[in-house]
Amino acid sequence: MVFGMPTLIENKNIEESISLCKELGLSFVELNMNLPMFQIDNINVEYFKSLSQKYGVGYTIHLDENLNVSDFNPYVAKAYEQTVVDTIRLAKELEVKILNMHLSKGVYFTLPDKKVFLFDEYKEQYLKSMAEFRDKCGQEIGDSDIKICIENSNGYEDYQIESLDILLESSVFGLTFDVGHNHCVSGIVEPVIMDRVQRLCHLHLHDAKDRKDHLTLGTGEIDIEKHLLLAKEKNLSVVLETKTVEGLTKSVKYVREIW
Repeated sequence: MVFGMPTLIENKNIEESISLCKELGLSFVELNMNLPMFQIDNINVEYFKSLSQKYGVGYTIHLDENLNVSDFNPYVAKAYEQTVVDTIRLAKELEVKILNMHLSKGVYFTLPDKKVFLFDEYKEQYLKSMAEFRDKCGQEIGDSDIKICIENSNGYEDYQIESLDILLESSVFGLTFDVGHNHCVSGIVEPVIMDRVQRLCHLHLHDAKDRKDHLTLGTGEIDIEKHLLLAKEKNLSVVLETKTVEGLTKSVKYVREIW
């Protein structure tokens, strides 16, 4: 079980993040690819490798949250797929083992009595695209030990659970359990994760209260120790996913006090 930190908006460059990570005794920094500095064409591989060696700190990668490899526009879908392919190649160069990814719910139509998700309405086409994406990732990852871990956000629609299982047919895919997101949707995600717990690789740990998450550990309603025990049992990597330097520092202290 190793602990790491997310990209924090207060840190203006990668060395600030890595220096803080080292100072707090953490093992890795999650590179958030929503930020301009972490776009593929902005990452100097040799520089990032030298920082990793200098500080003894590794990386994981959080793929762009807008990622939608099943978009019905083939040009859009292809661009997102190529982004993942390029990120896999980057991960090999940086010796990154975990890529974190959300499943897009896609567009929905709001009817008088319900929402109709287009991925559900055109499910056969949607699931076919997910199977093709799975195979493309498997081909690109090859025999390296990179895992693309699917993270829960605000619950899973039924068609997303089907696509999740399609992805998990390949050994290159795994699961990320975000405990704060799960709390904010009244725990409905946890059974989905626990039914597939043998594929769980990664944990996003932060506190939450009511529907507010990413709180400092120990300031909300989540049983933190329960999830640390799960991480230990399954040998998970853990991101302490608070959003400020202060919150992260206090969360590290909290983990050390209770663990």
